[in-house]
Amino acid sequence: MTGPELAESLLRETDDAGVRAATRLLGAYDDGSWLRRLMEDRTLETAADRPMIKRSGAHRSVDWEALGRLMLTLGWSRRASRSEVAVLEVAASLVGGCAVRLRQVVEALDEAELRLVLRAVEEAADGRRT
Repeated sequence: MTGPELAESLLRETDDAGVRAATRLLGAYDDGSWLRRLMEDRTLETAADRPMIKRSGAHRSVDWEALGRLMLTLGWSRRASRSEVAVLEVAASLVGGCAVRLRQVVEALDEAELRLVLRAVEEAADGRRT
């Protein structure tokens, strides 16, 4: 399954513009590497003190509250690059779980990654205006 397909599978039961934009950002970035890590990396789960993916019957979704808790945990980002951290922080901020410093985000991302972030911000803004 591609990263974008994985993202869509996690969005089946939400119409929240921020959640949709954030999940799609994580699906588009590095072919869904963050979504796969959130599903499989028990170190992240331990740091947040709960699973990063919520399961409700056959439905799964990112647990944005758990991700917000992860962001507050010291050392969570040691195994991630600056750009990986920036993308995850932007995604969390689109849902309201994290504040970001735009200068640090811009400095950490290459041009293609910045385009993904800008697309996600635009999607979240468009969805909130309708």
